[in-house]
Amino acid sequence: MSAQSPTIPLLTPYKLGKFDLSHRIVLAPLTRQRSYNNVPQPHAILYYSQRTTKGGLLIAEATGVSDTAQGYTDTPGIWTKEQVEAWKPIVDAVHAKGGIFFLQIWHVGRVSNSGFQPNGQAPISPTDKPLAPRIRANGIDVAQFTPPRRLRTDEIPQVVNDFRIAARNAMEAGFDGVEIHGAHGYLIDQFMKDQVNDRTDQYGGSLENRCRFALEIVEAVANEIGADKVGIRVSPFANLMECGDSNPYALGLCMAESLNKYGILYCHMVEPRIKTAGEISECADSLLPMRKAFKGTFLAAGGYDREDGNKAIAENRADLVVYGRLFLANPDLPRRFELNAPLNKYNRDTFYTSDPVIGYTDYPFLEAAN
Repeated sequence: MSAQSPTIPLLTPYKLGKFDLSHRIVLAPLTRQRSYNNVPQPHAILYYSQRTTKGGLLIAEATGVSDTAQGYTDTPGIWTKEQVEAWKPIVDAVHAKGGIFFLQIWHVGRVSNSGFQPNGQAPISPTDKPLAPRIRANGIDVAQFTPPRRLRTDEIPQVVNDFRIAARNAMEAGFDGVEIHGAHGYLIDQFMKDQVNDRTDQYGGSLENRCRFALEIVEAVANEIGADKVGIRVSPFANLMECGDSNPYALGLCMAESLNKYGILYCHMVEPRIKTAGEISECADSLLPMRKAFKGTFLAAGGYDREDGNKAIAENRADLVVYGRLFLANPDLPRRFELNAPLNKYNRDTFYTSDPVIGYTDYPFLEAAN
């Protein structure tokens, strides 16, 4: 870095538990749908290593914890030996460049259909309320969802255990830690939000009851691999997949405060301005109360650019800022932010194609773009 350019807040070092980060720009967990038959592929080695910097934190794409966890074509898993082995060279490539790599572990719940489920069974969820069909991200295809089967109370510990085993498998694959996916209308979020959760057992009704499933997973995973290797992503304000809450502010605060009991490494929260996929709507709500309530490292995501991210760090509204689309289109995003260089534009049409190169590893670096 040249002497005349002052260090921007995003490029200041940060101590994330036992990890020494050289900057505060984090790669978001981005579903890419290029893990054929739910097995990570060799092309992911290049994709992740391109986006690795020494001392940079990367969060790998949402990865299924079991054969009931899937709801999209070609998303990776971490429940079989083959999947664990396939992740190893990807993790090794990130570590070879000095990166810190966490795996996001995931269950889609009712955001699925019987075609993705073992023996063509119904997807599982806290509810049996169906999800309406919706246009897929490509704007053309319509996703159909099979009405879910409501989990019995006695089945819930088994799903918690699936997350625990997935976390253990992630460590076996060499990851530095895991991020529990508790956001965006998937299984954990379905339990948390009162628009979906209509249970009458100890997992439904009150706010504490609705957060119980998430916190049982946090506890199980922390006990399995160590709380210092565990993060969670939550989106209390979002309304993705018909999964909203009547009091998102209380939900966010309840989660932030409850998580302190487990001493986990970080809480990753999605900004209130992100209500639905790809849309940013300015609003009066803020993550600041949750940031203040949570005692560990606080990650903020959702519609950040360079200026916005620097401001969030400078004003102590977040410790780390998570970038998705910009990092996808700019594999050298920290370098571009450092130089305030122009950014490649992302192409939404190729986000979820299955091509191993196009829209995946073909976004140019600064040097190549000149």
